[in-house]
Amino acid sequence: MARIFYSLALMIISPLIVFYLYVLRGKKTPGYRAHFKQRFGFVDKSLFANNNKPLLVHCASVGEVLAATPLIKAVQKAHPKLNILITCNTPTGREQIITQFKNTVACCYLPMDFPFATARFLKRVKPQALCILETELWPNLMASSRNRNIPVLVLNARLSEKSQQGYQKVAKLTHIIMRSITVLASHNKTDAKRFIELGLEPHKSKVTGSIKFDITPTQEQLTKVTALKQLYNLEQRFIWVAGSTHPIEHEQVISAHKNLLEKQPNALLIIAPRHPEQFNKVADLLTQSTLSFSRRSNNNYNNENVLLADTLGELQYLYGAANVSFIGGSLIRRGGHNPLESAAFSVGVISGAHTYNFDHIYPELIKLKGAIVVDNADELTQQLIALNQNSKACQTLGKKAAQCVANNQGAIQKTLNIINQYLEPKP
Repeated sequence: MARIFYSLALMIISPLIVFYLYVLRGKKTPGYRAHFKQRFGFVDKSLFANNNKPLLVHCASVGEVLAATPLIKAVQKAHPKLNILITCNTPTGREQIITQFKNTVACCYLPMDFPFATARFLKRVKPQALCILETELWPNLMASSRNRNIPVLVLNARLSEKSQQGYQKVAKLTHIIMRSITVLASHNKTDAKRFIELGLEPHKSKVTGSIKFDITPTQEQLTKVTALKQLYNLEQRFIWVAGSTHPIEHEQVISAHKNLLEKQPNALLIIAPRHPEQFNKVADLLTQSTLSFSRRSNNNYNNENVLLADTLGELQYLYGAANVSFIGGSLIRRGGHNPLESAAFSVGVISGAHTYNFDHIYPELIKLKGAIVVDNADELTQQLIALNQNSKACQTLGKKAAQCVANNQGAIQKTLNIINQYLEPKP
């Protein structure tokens, strides 16, 4: 009954959902209007060679795609003939899938969770297993998969106390979700306990750690970092990257850099807004300030105060070229973003206090002294000035961050072992 009410509610508000995605988001980001029929489960069967049933992996957006990339490549290496379909919800996620995998996987949008859309999608795709990254738990998709005997694997699962309380408010619907899960691989015992409290059967729970720790810069990535340093003369300057920043944070970051320049006139800020629709808005803020800046996309850098990173898929490399990073979404109540992309390159982290989306990472990163927490723009300025004046402390912060990454690796192999159990035998 709960699922019926949920589906009816979705149907009632469906015109608003379509208006929001196609009209409002589509106006800001035209990519939302492309492939729109996929949002209703109309997937081209030609995506799959030889009609082989694919492994379906869902990654909500860019962050999940980047986190899942090493895992998916491990699956490809172990099963070179396996068809893989990666779904996402956003145009930037789709672009990242293509960037990371080229034509070695199929990709499309996950349909909206209307019962007719998910049924159509599953009927066309016929996945041999559904892998969901983190907590993209859609009731109709999961229940329909269970009804079709498609294993539902929730991987790299995390559940904050706040999210748990939200699920408890819709307990009957949550019970359907938990009942539909075949196996859940969580970050730690605390996450596992929360899922079990929501109704997940204990025997379905596995603790594997976070696959986000299983990142090691490749030689190709290190070569690109070296090229960036040479292109922007970064060896001669104090560089800090403000990654995945949001409105209000943009202004705070710019203010902190202006204050830093009073102490170190040669410092460079590389600011990378979280969403592409913010690129021009940040450019306007920089134009209104007294700071000189260039845009990465224009490739016309001339030793300015600020480089606006208005390209996609390069944030990891930019972190690698920096002395220290600031991870956005944390000075405001957005829950923070992934600090490990910086830490993996031995680049220390500065973060605001609001990091609840990464409670499985920040406590240990802070404990090992690979991250510094600040409460506002003034404290951010103070830390930047201190690290600029003490290069040894800055390097140590980076080494401690990298140590935290190394200490927690191994989740990919554990997760791969789970996936292997649910793949159909080769003919």
